[in-house]
Amino acid sequence: MATRMDDCGLWQAVWLEPHAVHRLRRTPSGPPAVMLGDWDDIVAVPPIEPDGSWSRRWEAAVGVALAHLAAVTEGRPVTLPAGPVAQLLGAAVATFLTAGPPAGSLDLAGPGIAAVLPTPDVLLVPRHPLTGETWRPASGPAAAVVPLDAGVWAHLARPREISPLPASGSLPEGVPRDDYPLPPRPWSRRRPHRIAFKHTLARLPAVRRPPLRAYYEHQ
Repeated sequence: MATRMDDCGLWQAVWLEPHAVHRLRRTPSGPPAVMLGDWDDIVAVPPIEPDGSWSRRWEAAVGVALAHLAAVTEGRPVTLPAGPVAQLLGAAVATFLTAGPPAGSLDLAGPGIAAVLPTPDVLLVPRHPLTGETWRPASGPAAAVVPLDAGVWAHLARPREISPLPASGSLPEGVPRDDYPLPPRPWSRRRPHRIAFKHTLARLPAVRRPPLRAYYEHQ
């Protein structure tokens, strides 16, 4: 074994002769080195970057979710609930899923969200950021699930505190301000990432079915 030692204020280096050491393979035991977080530990990702552009992560996440949604509905649109889900997917569904009448209803589901009755036909659920596991309801009627990036899902499922700004106008003069800055306004229209959409759809087994294959080839 050859060694080299530098001054104490500098990095130290050690070289081992290849034939003088033997690598031992040990069976891992005990808890994993990286603890897998719980669903409650998911951190929300804002949809807008500091420079005012749409988050690239959001664009990719919507493209991937749309591909899974197209696989479930064979390219047909779905009815969306009013609110954040419609704001996220409304324009994208109208653009990408236009083949025929609606295939059913879609709603947000996941840990901490009370079940909606009647059960929607499609559930938009989080994908675990570490394991890649898609969340599924423990019980209730079976419904198709569409995985969504966990950070994007958390932004929809756990909205932030609402600013105390009045619904219209501004606070009266002389009233101490205790509000938040207005949210940033993006300078471009939100568009799902088309490459993420097509590449995800191409890898799904459902694309082999004739209706979805025809839909895919027209994208």
